[in-house]
Amino acid sequence: MTLIGMLHHRRDPATVIKSYAYAIVAKAEGADFVYFTPKGVNFVNKTIKGYVYENGSWNERITAFPDVIYNTGSPEKLEKSKDIIKRLRNFIPFTTYSIGNKWNVNERLKKGKEFSKYLIPSKIMKEWKDFYGVLNAFNEVVVKPIDGRKGQGIFFIRKTKSGFIVNKDFKDRTYTLQELEHFLQTLFKENAYIVQPYICSKTKTGLVFDLRLHVQKNGSGDWVITTIYPRIAPEGTIITNINNGGYTNYLEPFLNKEFGEEESYNIKRTLEHFSLGLARHLDELQMLEYQEVIDEIGIDAGLDKDNKLWIYEVNWRPGCPPAFYLEMDVVKNTIQYAMYLANNQQKIKKEIQQVKKKNMEKKKIPTIAITGSAGKTTTKSFISSILKTRMNIFESKDYWNTTEHTKKHADEIDSSHEAIVLEYGMAYPGVITEHCSIIQPNISVVTNIGMAHIGNFNGDITKVAQAKSELIHGMRQDGVLFINKDDENSKHLEIDRFKGKIITTGIKTPADYKAYDVSYGDNGMNFKMKLHNEEYSFFIPIYGEHHIYNAINAIAVADHLGFTPLEIKSGLLFKKPPRRLTIYNLNKSITLIDDTVHSHPQGVMAAIDVLKNIGSHRKIAIIGQMRELGELQTEQYKKVGQYLAKQKIDRVITYGYKTDTIGTEAIRAGIPAQHVRHFLDKEKLHEYLQGILKQHDTVLVKGASKTNMFDTVRYLSTTIGEIR
Repeated sequence: MTLIGMLHHRRDPATVIKSYAYAIVAKAEGADFVYFTPKGVNFVNKTIKGYVYENGSWNERITAFPDVIYNTGSPEKLEKSKDIIKRLRNFIPFTTYSIGNKWNVNERLKKGKEFSKYLIPSKIMKEWKDFYGVLNAFNEVVVKPIDGRKGQGIFFIRKTKSGFIVNKDFKDRTYTLQELEHFLQTLFKENAYIVQPYICSKTKTGLVFDLRLHVQKNGSGDWVITTIYPRIAPEGTIITNINNGGYTNYLEPFLNKEFGEEESYNIKRTLEHFSLGLARHLDELQMLEYQEVIDEIGIDAGLDKDNKLWIYEVNWRPGCPPAFYLEMDVVKNTIQYAMYLANNQQKIKKEIQQVKKKNMEKKKIPTIAITGSAGKTTTKSFISSILKTRMNIFESKDYWNTTEHTKKHADEIDSSHEAIVLEYGMAYPGVITEHCSIIQPNISVVTNIGMAHIGNFNGDITKVAQAKSELIHGMRQDGVLFINKDDENSKHLEIDRFKGKIITTGIKTPADYKAYDVSYGDNGMNFKMKLHNEEYSFFIPIYGEHHIYNAINAIAVADHLGFTPLEIKSGLLFKKPPRRLTIYNLNKSITLIDDTVHSHPQGVMAAIDVLKNIGSHRKIAIIGQMRELGELQTEQYKKVGQYLAKQKIDRVITYGYKTDTIGTEAIRAGIPAQHVRHFLDKEKLHEYLQGILKQHDTVLVKGASKTNMFDTVRYLSTTIGEIR
């Protein structure tokens, strides 16, 4: 006869309401049952000092080790006995294992991919700026504790023209921006929270509802649906949990009333199929990661206005509403499965091995390489940020783009990585070919073909394009290539013999992925795109139209890989590479723009565009030397000078060898000579700046790392003082 043990943190089973039900059902199913705590375990004798239910009462008994253990106590309170529990698992199978908190489950489902499209993009809140970026993108968000239970501690926050409305405990309160920041900063210090865009799931009368899908394993080890039921929130709140005043209904009458008989039938079938599919999927993920099986989950899901299904959260050991008299069904499934588990350990171990083998066979890793004269690092960062919403990825560090770096990456990539995102730099022919021989991509992005390193190619742009084309020749020939349709020089790329798929991006010309309605917004850029014939608005937290091209590349790659628009919007709120149009707000209302990593004519003109668009008063450009332009240097410097005048920049300051050509041409194009200065000595440049800067100035510092233009950024932010 099978002996089932119920492990709990409370010593007295009479204080645990469900212990009685489990003892009675176990007896009815032909099993023995013992209730015990970790303190009752004796490893020397392999015995348990616990309680059995006999003749209408709980009696203390010493039994042999159980054949199987139902672990039902509080994980937090059992944590102090984790060593005992770990040793027990070496001897005895457990029916149930924790699948983790809200964040862990989200991350696991992202990694598993199959159900990731149903997840609401979520971010852990560490700082105010993390939250504000999400709110800016979605306007309505939900903030919830990462380990929350029973709907406690959840806030609904909405951005309006007059302020920010926060709903909690049936009450709306309006905050200013400063008040909201203070409130949330205090909240984040107390606990770990996540933020999600709000998915509106409402009845015809305007009440918020969700659906609880309760699934378990039965006595054959198969997943079955215990129940599916709606939970409706009281008016004035989004919290549906019964402990917070929510109420329930039967599924079919609810669906018929809200959606009509024909549609409700389809929704019911979808929910049934979805709940069993997700349970099996999570079970497989548990097998893959921990070599364990799970037996019961509760899925909280919502339907948006288009009846699209979304996962709110997945619960381990969910409760069941007593109003439905389903407690005994839950207990019966648990007891029958415990008996199955006790008698089929070899079968289960074999099943775990088969799942692992199947996973290895189907694993296909997207390996993405980005090259181009400009935008490589930002494009890589955008792509990585989106892919991270669902995948465990390997991403090359910013500016680690030499072949020596790629060799290091090859050693660091392992089987846990589900996607690889790399930046392939080059200064001479043959370099990208070597990159591809070390790690061959199956997805490639060529951002553009420009003047960077053109001096190494005898000033011939077609030779630069030829060197960049090494990525096309070196990638998998059945892969996918993304190219910039707007870039004139990209027409020189050697695509004729490429046998894979070519996808185009752009803003100004027709392309497979095209952005439009581009505008400068609050701390970044706004634009629109159509994905699968539907229009979406996007925001990136970095200035400059040239960065929209980088974002389009990322959107195109992510869409090709099956990421949802919500995941893409969330991922575009990326961590910006340092010193790439970084904005510093200084004292005296001075705005400082730091763009001091790379410098070539296209990049300089793009940075001037940003200066023009965000500067509301006097605009000052400090331009450093551009290297590796070769014989084209004078010509390109003149073009930059002309562009400064065209964009009506108020002051032009140049630094470095021959950069005075920029200033001379700017004067010729119309900027007054007294507003143009040239320096070879950085200290004198800094002294000059100290004397001319005025309130409300906007200052651009543009230059390559090798010219150390960041020294000027540091000087200004230190001497004038940064507002924090």
